[in-house]
Amino acid sequence: MNEKNRNRLRRARRARAKIARLGVHRLTVYRTAQHTYAQIFTPDGANVVASVSTLNKDFLQPGQNGGNVEAAKRVGAAIAQAAIAKGVTQVAFDRAGFIFHGRIKALAESAREAGLQF
Repeated sequence: MNEKNRNRLRRARRARAKIARLGVHRLTVYRTAQHTYAQIFTPDGANVVASVSTLNKDFLQPGQNGGNVEAAKRVGAAIAQAAIAKGVTQVAFDRAGFIFHGRIKALAESAREAGLQF
């Protein structure tokens, strides 16, 4: 594991420990160069309540890229709709150690606009 990834995971572990003490649902975001993923976990972290990614069928049209800001906005809106459908409106945002800009920021803002509170 390279040092950049090790540092990201260290930041993520610290944030997740704080979220665990809060005892609320956790909206986790992960990104790769080609895709964006979002999951909502139960307060104990044992189960996934909702999950959306650019890998989902019919999410991207042919020729669209899943690793850009527009795709992240769509993932944010979709995860918010899925969470609200399951009765979850209050979450803690877990950026998984990624810097809060670009795709991560776009996903968070889109989820907030769609009704999630964090």
